[in-house]
Amino acid sequence: MNKTESELRKSIGKNIRLARSKTKYTQERLAEKLQLSARYISQLERGIAFGSATTIVNLCKALDIDSNFLFQNVINSDTPYSTKYISDEFLKDYLQLNDYHKTILSSITKDLIKLQNKFSEEEIMKKAATPTSGAAKKYYNRKDVII
Repeated sequence: MNKTESELRKSIGKNIRLARSKTKYTQERLAEKLQLSARYISQLERGIAFGSATTIVNLCKALDIDSNFLFQNVINSDTPYSTKYISDEFLKDYLQLNDYHKTILSSITKDLIKLQNKFSEEEIMKKAATPTSGAAKKYYNRKDVII
């Protein structure tokens, strides 16, 4: 196996691992569901093995993902699942949030972008150095925000 193929397999394996963590399946549980061995699932996730077309289709079904998710870093496409600029740890944590908390995170992100566009880097650093602002306290103390 050449270096390019090895990197492709590792990228796909990383996406399999992320999708599995989203479903909260262990390797053993996923293997059982697919009638494969846990060792084989581990090899897929590490990019050591690459499944047949049937295995890939069954993986997508079992993990409730589409093929775009698996191949997002391999085939250039404009998908909403792109993790090119997102750390694995953040994505893993995000995928464990329920829909309500994903909405809250989205709202916070939009507010941060507005602040970033409104203030200079220097102003942002000054605000970050001060204790929690009144606006942030008000936001987190709202009755409709459950964290």
